[in-house]
Amino acid sequence: MKEITTIKVQEYLESGEQLHLIDVREAAEVQEGHIPGIVNIPLGTLPERLNELDKSKSYIMVCRSGARSGQATAFLEAEGFNAANMTGGMLAWEGEVK
Repeated sequence: MKEITTIKVQEYLESGEQLHLIDVREAAEVQEGHIPGIVNIPLGTLPERLNELDKSKSYIMVCRSGARSGQATAFLEAEGFNAANMTGGMLAWEGEVK
């Protein structure tokens, strides 16, 4: 499974790179604080929402600690998507939060 650090994600965002961030936490968790520009697709709804994703894009999966996003990354990779898990999740995130 591909992984990316919170620091690398923050560097990409600060340099103006357009990232496709998918936050797999529940909506209430996301409302408490999230990275600006994320798309919220709770882990339990990911299989039925695959049609919202594009296999030509790379996705970075985000959750609270990295466990659920790891599951989401493995699932997406098995479905033929290019995905990476943001290690440490929002607990390790030191960038901007909305």
